[in-house]
Amino acid sequence: MLTGLDQMYMILVIAVCITGMLGNVFIGLVNCSDWVKNQKTTFINFILLCLAASRVSSVMVIFIDATILELAPHFYYSYTLAKCSDIVWVITDQLSTWLATCLSIFYLFKIAHFSHPLFLWLKWRLRGVLVVFLVFSLFLLIFYFLLVEILPIWGDIYVIPTSNLTLFSDTINTLAFQKIIVFDVMYLVPFLVSQASLLLLSFSLVKHSQNLVPTSTTSEDSRTKIHKKAIKMLVSFLVLFIIHIFCMQGARWFAFLFPLNRSNRFVFLTLNIFPLTHSFILILGNSKLRQTVMSVLQHLKR
Repeated sequence: MLTGLDQMYMILVIAVCITGMLGNVFIGLVNCSDWVKNQKTTFINFILLCLAASRVSSVMVIFIDATILELAPHFYYSYTLAKCSDIVWVITDQLSTWLATCLSIFYLFKIAHFSHPLFLWLKWRLRGVLVVFLVFSLFLLIFYFLLVEILPIWGDIYVIPTSNLTLFSDTINTLAFQKIIVFDVMYLVPFLVSQASLLLLSFSLVKHSQNLVPTSTTSEDSRTKIHKKAIKMLVSFLVLFIIHIFCMQGARWFAFLFPLNRSNRFVFLTLNIFPLTHSFILILGNSKLRQTVMSVLQHLKR
């Protein structure tokens, strides 16, 4: 029978899952309907669609894990189930992170203005740049799984045999350190790319503002607004990204250091902050999605 704390936890799980699904499903439905309506889609809309799908999958994995750990924790005594769950979550979370980073690259090359030949060459081949970036992320993901299979660092997150608690206690620090270091390297490239995009956009805005003083026009003023809007989007993404990394670190360390503590389940719920919050930021920052939300809300009020 569920205690009061267990019931509170399940209510939080359901609320977080519904909220996380709501924004991402909305983004997916809007882009799918446009695709069907126009019989074609832009590359950036396709990225948004894939991003929404990956985040829906990530939220579902966390929801299923949380539900099983609460209602039937004995299922996780199977090493295969725990490992498969971890693999699926890593894949969906990595896809979400790299696709969101693609949006940062898109904002940079579509909004920033530099006369450097390399920047112009990359800007003219933006679709190819994004494809190469995603292919690189795929190879990096494959390399990660090969590495954790070759090295004995998978570490049983959920499966803690009671007869082996002494051995587990002796090796846990080494396993945790090895796995978390390898895992964090996966997020280093998208973080640095997003940070570089933010810095270059800021530099482009400063350069544009300096040129704006002697020749102020309406078009230039609108470009300044676009720069600032994109910078706000990137800053929001980076802040949420950093929070997400800290949440992952906390969740993994808690799982390693306090494997039998049921309070860990509340820590794992923080992994939904990134896919939940960033989806609503994307909706507010995208004029088409924002207008669709407003029209839906107005329709519901009638």
